[in-house]
Amino acid sequence: MSRLREAYCCGYECLVSWANLLDRINVYPVVDADTGTNLRISLVPFRNIRTDKTELIHRLACSATGNSGNIAAAFMVKFVLADSFAELAETAAAGRENAWQSIMHPKNGTMLTVFDRLTEILADRSMPPKSAAALIRPPLQSAVISTAHLLPELERAGVVDSGALGIFIFLDGFFQKLARRQPVFCPVTHLFKGRLAISDSFQAALTGSFCVDALINPHPALKGGRQDVDSLQNTKEKLAKLGDSIVVIPDKSSLKIHIHTPDPEMLRQNLASFAAIIEWQDSDIDAANQVDISHRQPRQAIHIVTDAAGSIPRKTAENFGITLLDSYIVTKDESRPESLFRHGQIYSRMRKGERITTAQASIFERYQHYQSLIKQFANVLYLCVGSVYTNNYTVVNTWKKEFDPDNRLKALDSGAASGKLALIALSTARRAQKTDSPAAVLEFAQQAIDNAEEYIFLDKLKYLAAGGRLAKSSGFVGDLLRMKPVIRPTSAGAAKVTVLRSQAAQLEFALDILEKKLPNDTHSLIMLQYSDNKEWVNGSVRAGVERLKPKAEILVSPLSLTSGVHMGPGTWGIAFL
Repeated sequence: MSRLREAYCCGYECLVSWANLLDRINVYPVVDADTGTNLRISLVPFRNIRTDKTELIHRLACSATGNSGNIAAAFMVKFVLADSFAELAETAAAGRENAWQSIMHPKNGTMLTVFDRLTEILADRSMPPKSAAALIRPPLQSAVISTAHLLPELERAGVVDSGALGIFIFLDGFFQKLARRQPVFCPVTHLFKGRLAISDSFQAALTGSFCVDALINPHPALKGGRQDVDSLQNTKEKLAKLGDSIVVIPDKSSLKIHIHTPDPEMLRQNLASFAAIIEWQDSDIDAANQVDISHRQPRQAIHIVTDAAGSIPRKTAENFGITLLDSYIVTKDESRPESLFRHGQIYSRMRKGERITTAQASIFERYQHYQSLIKQFANVLYLCVGSVYTNNYTVVNTWKKEFDPDNRLKALDSGAASGKLALIALSTARRAQKTDSPAAVLEFAQQAIDNAEEYIFLDKLKYLAAGGRLAKSSGFVGDLLRMKPVIRPTSAGAAKVTVLRSQAAQLEFALDILEKKLPNDTHSLIMLQYSDNKEWVNGSVRAGVERLKPKAEILVSPLSLTSGVHMGPGTWGIAFL
């Protein structure tokens, strides 16, 4: 059983390394650039190989997000019931059936086509586990390639279905791990060459719709004088009148639903007439497609990569053509990539006393990312979070010795995290768009590393103390005295600068630092970071900075969750270059 769990984890770690590519070629059922993102969120329960099977199935159903994520989860909740390789044929068939039934209007040319082909292959019970990877890859590859011709939208765009490709990558890693223990890599750019970039002539139509993911509990209904719960089919019939792209996954007594609607509020009211709404999330589909689809990846002399420990929101990173490499935020309920967590939830739970921690991606997952990057881009610059904070710089250099003989991926130790790392990466990405010289970008990046500064203002010491980054006795005494430390992150670690008594004193100190450090006649770049205090930072703090430095470009961004989890609610920061 443990070998199967390791294989699921391997499949997930292979998938996430190609998630950005999956987002870029996402065309069907709508162009919303989120297939890779949704699969990362939906299948993240596979990272915890020690989770009880029943709990794993429940978490897969609860994590399911978006069209692709919900269909994948419908397959996986049955597929994981296998206790051995011999049982995979039966559970794959059950998963395939469940995936088809979960969709109101299923179509070939999606990941369903891959599930169909997998079920056919595994029906050959004579296949030995060690041969499965080699025997399964070619027919599944053909199934993915066929999607480019089965759906008109994909044929016009000139790409394979991103959901089908994502499931292919997951299954390829899964079966490779079952066959052998050494790390594996899926050469996606070779296997699907010519089908991984949307045609310049493709035009995406606006949908006017919203994507809704909800967990509902249908109301009991009186039938024949007794109480009974509406059947799944009756619920599907009701949902069919409320929207399209509908996917339904049963989870215990509840239903996880995905649906597209032009009016989320009206949908919510209609759902409430026959079900209790337990969870709800909606997003504007067209918002992801505001920029012309053929220009999603900006031209760069060298592709910029950095760690999500820098305070760069994922949407900002996409706009600048930056790849973010995530660590994970771990709560009592789940582990999720840090850039895909909702910030507000984290700080609210911390204030209530819940212990929330961070975890790095495995070395295998990081290796997969590095290899994926050099397969997609001719030159790559990785601006690593400071080596005093993580081992990412050491890990990438170890990988380079074995897998990067041509030095395609350059790595610099930024010595930074949070806002300082964000400004280094953002300014370097801008430079990469204005020159054809990778060497010039490298030189600029080193200058940015040398010149950027940051000050972080803590509200309480106890979170640093709880994380082992401060003596616990110091933390408690500090809180009793209402001390608010000012921290200056450096390449040698976080240095305590001073202690202040109030939020007003923090702002006064920050403005004094800017006055001393930044000449008035320069066009500086300043980043203000917030935790759960966005209104104050974007209001009072920003106004003060604007009055002091009217020529500066001011960015307001959420503090990276890697930093926020360790520093706690009420924290804010200021970085400048």
